[in-house]
Amino acid sequence: MYISQIEIKNFRNFRECVIQFNEGVNVIIGHNNAGKTNLLKALSLVIDHKGSKRLETDDFNKSLTIDDLQKSPPKISIALKIVKGRHSEPDDLVTIAGWLTKLDASYEALLTYEFFLPEKELPHYLEAMKSITETDKIKAAAKAWKIIKHDFIRLYTHKIWGGDAVNQATADSESLQKFDYQFLDAIRDVERDMLTGRNTLLRDVFDFFMDYEIKKEPESVKSKKTKIAEIKTRKIEFSDKADDLIDMLQKRMAEGKEQILSYAKETGASSFNDATPDFEGSMSDVEMFSVLKLIVEHKSGIKIPATHNGLGYNNLIYMSLLLAKMQVNSDGDYMGSNAKVYATLAIEEPEAHLHPAMQYKFLKFLKQNRKERKVRQIFVTSHSTNITSAVSLDEIICLNTEDGKTTAAYPGRVFPDEHSKNYVQRFLDATKSDMLFAKNVILVEGLAEQLLLSVFAQYENKSLEDSHTAVINVGGRHFDHFLHLFDSSKPHTINKKVACITDRDPESKIKTGKKEKFKKCYPYEYEADKANYDYGFNPSSAKYPIGTHKNITFFTQDPIKGKTLEYDILLSNPSLELLLTPSISNSGEVSKLMQLYSAGKKLSDLETELRPSDENTRIKESLAKADASQWDEDSKMKALIASRYLNSVGKGENALELSYSLLENLELRSTTGYKDFAVPGYIKQTIDWICK
Repeated sequence: MYISQIEIKNFRNFRECVIQFNEGVNVIIGHNNAGKTNLLKALSLVIDHKGSKRLETDDFNKSLTIDDLQKSPPKISIALKIVKGRHSEPDDLVTIAGWLTKLDASYEALLTYEFFLPEKELPHYLEAMKSITETDKIKAAAKAWKIIKHDFIRLYTHKIWGGDAVNQATADSESLQKFDYQFLDAIRDVERDMLTGRNTLLRDVFDFFMDYEIKKEPESVKSKKTKIAEIKTRKIEFSDKADDLIDMLQKRMAEGKEQILSYAKETGASSFNDATPDFEGSMSDVEMFSVLKLIVEHKSGIKIPATHNGLGYNNLIYMSLLLAKMQVNSDGDYMGSNAKVYATLAIEEPEAHLHPAMQYKFLKFLKQNRKERKVRQIFVTSHSTNITSAVSLDEIICLNTEDGKTTAAYPGRVFPDEHSKNYVQRFLDATKSDMLFAKNVILVEGLAEQLLLSVFAQYENKSLEDSHTAVINVGGRHFDHFLHLFDSSKPHTINKKVACITDRDPESKIKTGKKEKFKKCYPYEYEADKANYDYGFNPSSAKYPIGTHKNITFFTQDPIKGKTLEYDILLSNPSLELLLTPSISNSGEVSKLMQLYSAGKKLSDLETELRPSDENTRIKESLAKADASQWDEDSKMKALIASRYLNSVGKGENALELSYSLLENLELRSTTGYKDFAVPGYIKQTIDWICK
């Protein structure tokens, strides 16, 4: 069996939310305050029998209006659906038998925690709410919550119902105690919790694994009765040896004891009923645990206390001990009728203090424990891209809170086919899985856009970082694979704003009757000779213009004048020599063209500066044939400079150099050394939309 679903109502940031779980590992991600910690707390309220069930006023969801509060007292409800899984144990059905809502081959059970005001207090509550005369609804709601806090929260009670909550059948505590819910929070003091045998955790683990070579023998080899007898013999032998040590201690203390006790005689402590103080004692193997300390032994033979380890190393040791403790708790031979049936491990931010490589190894360790059935279900909350890259899409649950509403998305369920799913799974390495955590996402075709988008935003006095926007390079036009994750018009998707920046990339091919391939062309060549050429452009650029989709928008260059990012940068800044980075191959020629344009020269003057080449001849001839109604003299000059710049650029290296150059220029803002830079129009549109 496993917990397949939780339904949370009116608890903290959850007004009403249903979240579905996997049978094995559940990695819960989301932005800050999305509700990850609150989700683990909600789980614990139902199945952690050791934890407090008492809540406070601030645990209620405060989006309840004054109208809601005046109708009835607020109530928190957390319902867990438990279903038969792929792997079942003999005691599973026995444990949840009293909570069943569906009894067949695939049984279902329901556990519901409720925190509510008893029925007998309802008249007093309604009377108190009537006394609120404030007309402003927000102020009235605030006053209502104060009344609840001061006069009614102490009267609230909690119950855990088994089966349909309508029947109000209390879940029996004995069955609830069969759940082992171990929670490791983000702020943990592992040194306090584990490093000596005085600690309950370490002591319980010691006690279970003592004489383990006997305990683990199968019944077919050694009967339970024989095992108990052997272990008892060992305990007696240990106790006898301990008694010898205590006798030796008593002899060493003989005279000193007389001196110590003489003070007691002088005070009269020994005069009562002729009683004389003395020292005596015995030592069992369990009591000896208190002298054991956790140490780390290096290959050199040097031993150091675990207190000298780094926090990350001790966190790993502690988590391993926690899993060992869960093994102890679930062992029926050792714990008898107190053995746990369902072991659940919840870890908040396991990446705390762990190196990325260790995060990956830790996830593998958890999965192996799950595979070996030492723990039945695992819940992990995380902000780590290394952890999300180490698990499958099916194991990720993404929480998102927007406008007071919390929703859950399931990346593994959104794909129409395995091809897209496998593509995205391979793509989500530690860097690119940023898209799952960010509030907004900009998907781009290549490295140049990825490097430059944040710089462009700064020129627009905006910050992609402040708007929690991740820029993800998808390495081409493979947007559709990723959009399955975010298309909010479909179920299970991650609802966030997604901008896709793609080049228009006009192209043409000659009409020969043969199967010709399209080749890139310049914007001023596009549709210039329809009789002899077929024309096309990147079809992605026409997908989802602004306002045509709930949360996805494509941005591209002008349909007549645009081509690529590099082309458009020069089209917007035809005389800015700041753009001529060291890697530009024809920087001298492009610089001269910029100077001529800045000086107000004609197109023919610029063409004279072009060195002889087939490509330059093509540019001049194509500009001469361009439609004059769309391409005036100024447009042609800008296009010529942009074309020469584009043909001189090595994309990756130039983008890196250009980002440095533009950032250095930004530092000169408000000085005479600053150069005006115009962000290309479609990029400006993207930044405005994503930061809105």
